[in-house]
Amino acid sequence: MNNRRRLPNESHSNHERWVISYADFMTLLLAFFIVMFATANADKAKAKLFSEVVKAAFSQGSDSALQAAAKASVLNSNQKYDANAFLNALAELSAYQNLLKRALKGEINRGEVDVHMEKRGLVISFRQAALFDSGEAIVKPSGIPTMSKVTAVILKLPNQIRLEGHTDNIPIHNDLFKNNWELSSARSIAILNLLADRFGVPSDRLSVSGYADVAPIATNATEDGRSRNRRVDLVVLSSLAGWSEPGKGGASSLSR
Repeated sequence: MNNRRRLPNESHSNHERWVISYADFMTLLLAFFIVMFATANADKAKAKLFSEVVKAAFSQGSDSALQAAAKASVLNSNQKYDANAFLNALAELSAYQNLLKRALKGEINRGEVDVHMEKRGLVISFRQAALFDSGEAIVKPSGIPTMSKVTAVILKLPNQIRLEGHTDNIPIHNDLFKNNWELSSARSIAILNLLADRFGVPSDRLSVSGYADVAPIATNATEDGRSRNRRVDLVVLSSLAGWSEPGKGGASSLSR
């Protein structure tokens, strides 16, 4: 039997104090992961909001949608853009869309040209018949006035311009082109040369691509659908899309 007397100031040793420290650590760790999870989901929400709002802005052209898009203009964690500048860029494209529709009213009514907005920018789509004879890549004289109207508008903008050639799915093989890839690319280049040489569009604003028949906008099962697929799209890239162009390095009119 232990007859040792406890001294007045002697207290019982607490061997479970480590549990408190461990619980505090686990609480802090849990809080850390909650914050990280919330941040990640907030970024996804912003991205989703941006996508939905820009789609609404392009389809409806409403000022409120554009305003919301500007507020959602933080696109990733590494780059931030001035919301007002972004709003101005969207509004500017929308305004020039309306200007082009007025200038090309006759061509649009005849089904030769279509002007519409996409997420990547403002698209002026030319039916083949408006600019080229079948199987050729030389711009017809009758297409020059139409291109003049378009150029008068796009020269007012600093945006990058991409020229995209498209064909139907009927194979071509003539003395000039072995396949539709060559034909679609050649037509894009023909428009580029016309814009640069005749109308003075700076060549460093221009790029070309040929899609052959891989990006149809209508069925190739009917003549009407094939006619719609034979086209050249002149795309006035939005500032957002322009940042991804090779050699541009994210340069744009928007503030960072």
